[in-house]
Amino acid sequence: MKQNISRWPLLAVADVVLIILFALLGRREHEHGLGLGGILLTALPFLIAYVVMTAVSKPWATINKFWPTGILVWLGTVAVGMALRILMGKTAAISFVIVTLIVLGLFLLGRRLVAQLISRRSQKQQA
Repeated sequence: MKQNISRWPLLAVADVVLIILFALLGRREHEHGLGLGGILLTALPFLIAYVVMTAVSKPWATINKFWPTGILVWLGTVAVGMALRILMGKTAAISFVIVTLIVLGLFLLGRRLVAQLISRRSQKQQA
């Protein structure tokens, strides 16, 4: 747990980069401009949602937890992000919601699984 206390901001930055990558990939797939402003505007509702969900999850203690924290951060990021996206005047077609669930799930939960595997290996090597 001490590692999470000192490293959680770096791990949160990794999640933010993954959310920005999600926006970049989506814009590229749909042949939208790949300017930094457009990418950040696309990512913004999900970044805001992620920050809120992470802040309420006590990230210094839970940033790498898959269950239940990772699941809640992932689903909350998608749900709140979609609501914010709609409030910003953008669309939220069901196909977009499904792709968002899948891709952000792979990114946010996958990062946690990789971190847990690395942590377990490190603990085994120290033992």
